[in-house]
Amino acid sequence: MKRLDWQVALGLALVGISALVYGIHYTVFRDPHHIFIFLVGDVAFVFIEVLLVTLIIHRVLSAREMRTKMEKLNMIIGAFFGEFGSRFLAYLSDHDPRSDQIRNDLIVTSSWCDEDFATVSERLRSYEYGVDINKIDFANLRDFLVGDRDFLLRLIENPNLLEHESFSDLLMAVFHLMEELVYRGDLTQLPEADREHLAVDIKRVYGLLVHEWLNYMKHLEVNYPYLFSLAMRTNPFDKTASPVVK
Repeated sequence: MKRLDWQVALGLALVGISALVYGIHYTVFRDPHHIFIFLVGDVAFVFIEVLLVTLIIHRVLSAREMRTKMEKLNMIIGAFFGEFGSRFLAYLSDHDPRSDQIRNDLIVTSSWCDEDFATVSERLRSYEYGVDINKIDFANLRDFLVGDRDFLLRLIENPNLLEHESFSDLLMAVFHLMEELVYRGDLTQLPEADREHLAVDIKRVYGLLVHEWLNYMKHLEVNYPYLFSLAMRTNPFDKTASPVVK
């Protein structure tokens, strides 16, 4: 309310100053016809000014600002996959009994175009993500996630994440899985119902992680060919992947 009162007072003051200046103009020149000609012309131009400033210039500046934010965010996503995401994705895909159904589709190459990425992304929507829960070492998985907790916390504290909803959802899903495992003391004697509950949490992370990885690979191919080359040679879905150039 105080802010609104301040704005109203400022508006009234500006209108008063404008009226004072027009009054001085009339007192000096005694020419109301001239005053109203320019007044009407200025008012008419206000609408064009609103169009230029609000709808065109503002939109251009906003688009430029958004590109800058997304560029910074993609750097954050790159750090995520470099430090944590690719290793975790390789771990999950190795425990996915149906991974052969999508493994070949995710061997990204330099010949891929936007249509290839779109086709694979659409195909992945119908894939049933999951892991063989009987082969998961929950204690080992907990230690793996907790070991990167500080790194993940620094990522989630970044305000730029608000501009990328899907990546924020991925981080929240990872943190939720971590908390589920941390709150359990003995992970070797879990009842079957609880194991199935954890399987659902892992499935959520797995699906989000695959989609974010594919989007990141597309970003690298378009903007950073040298980073894309390394990402291809360390593809978590490629059993023969090697960082060594052969």
